[in-house]
Amino acid sequence: MALITGVVVAGVVLGVVLTRSGGTSGTASVGELFLQAANKPGPDPFTGSTAKESSTTPVTPAANAPESANVTRGVSGSAPGLYGGTRDTASCDVEKQVKALRAEPAKNKAFASVEGVQPPEVPAYLRSLTPVQLRMDTRVTNHGYRGGAATSYQAVLQTGTAVLVDGRGVPRVRCACGNPLTPAVAQKTVPRRTGDTWASYRSQNVVVVVPAATTIDVFVLYDSHRDEWVGRHRGDIDGRRDEKRDPPAKPSPAASVSSASPKSPASESALTPPGY
Repeated sequence: MALITGVVVAGVVLGVVLTRSGGTSGTASVGELFLQAANKPGPDPFTGSTAKESSTTPVTPAANAPESANVTRGVSGSAPGLYGGTRDTASCDVEKQVKALRAEPAKNKAFASVEGVQPPEVPAYLRSLTPVQLRMDTRVTNHGYRGGAATSYQAVLQTGTAVLVDGRGVPRVRCACGNPLTPAVAQKTVPRRTGDTWASYRSQNVVVVVPAATTIDVFVLYDSHRDEWVGRHRGDIDGRRDEKRDPPAKPSPAASVSSASPKSPASESALTPPGY
């Protein structure tokens, strides 16, 4: 377990300062941060749940993590152990998600608009994603469906949430509700927390996933049920090509980025990924 923690925490060294202009609209008010439990659909779901798994062993956070509601640590989408999953078992039913959106063209259109694809491309887009589970509470922009259109709100997804991630390791769909996800945006003030609660939540331990520098061919997951490491191929929607892996000897180079002080304007510009 110490190795697992060390690998992921070593990846969480890219400081992401979410203090620029931004906000939310739709489900949550500006300045709100909606906490969403792993096994609940939440408000205004796009579809019924397509999640097959909604629990996993969380990563033990770094003991000296800074306490700040306005500074969120970034971790590369390629960091070994950032995500979990059960070998040979997908955490989401992608084909069920495809059918659910196909049956409701208006929702399919709204989903496509969030993800930046054309409505007919949604099935292929979903099948290009990879099902995994979060192992750290993760900040995202979530999107509900209300009044015939997509709404957006800032959210923290609980450890154990089943998601679909893209080729750079960024969460794109929350499977418990079928909602499309995009990277988190900054809020001008310290956000007011609403929504669900869980005992392990600490604002200083929330992360955002930073796109990996290159496309990920194989995600290195931790299977807490078998206490083993798993290699899951990008786009393997059912986990049938999963391979048992040796524990990583060290974090991936993409995750080992030195962090400058978040108080420095120069470092904020350099370390804040596009879209934040």
